[in-house]
Amino acid sequence: MGRQLEQLNKPLIEFIEKQKVFFVATAMEEGSVNLSPKGLDSLRVLNENRVVWLNLTGSGNETAIHLKNKNRITLMFCAFEGDPIILRLYGKATAYQKDTEFWNEHISLFPEIAGSRQLMDVEIEKVQISCGMGVPLMEYKEQRQSLVEWAENKGDEGLKKYWNKKNTTSIDGFEDTFE
Repeated sequence: MGRQLEQLNKPLIEFIEKQKVFFVATAMEEGSVNLSPKGLDSLRVLNENRVVWLNLTGSGNETAIHLKNKNRITLMFCAFEGDPIILRLYGKATAYQKDTEFWNEHISLFPEIAGSRQLMDVEIEKVQISCGMGVPLMEYKEQRQSLVEWAENKGDEGLKKYWNKKNTTSIDGFEDTFE
């Protein structure tokens, strides 16, 4: 089962800051559980009970749609090098669109990345640490730039059209709009 904590400590924050990838899971009362990998320089630890990540344009918008309806979330980090560890952060989250007060106050924490669409504010309620002895050791090579290049080629107007065409309905048919 692992060990549970009420908040992050310094070694766990340092572990998070070294990770090249993390995973996000959300679900509504009914329908599919969404589990998405996240990368690039898109996550910041604000304090022991709060993280924020910059959500980029993707093939869907499940996380934001789920959070508007049921704001529970799990973030998972796996050690692919060094000591084996799996770290899960359980909590509640809110998705903030561009030009909201939260966005304007926190976007400077991140580099400018084409395709940025929301900031996800996660209030951590429980931290779980378990062994990662079954996770393979892997060597990091480099960050893919395909998503950023695709978003740069779309431009702001192209991204807005894409969001309204491809990111307003979840795989289970739940709808949302980009405001």
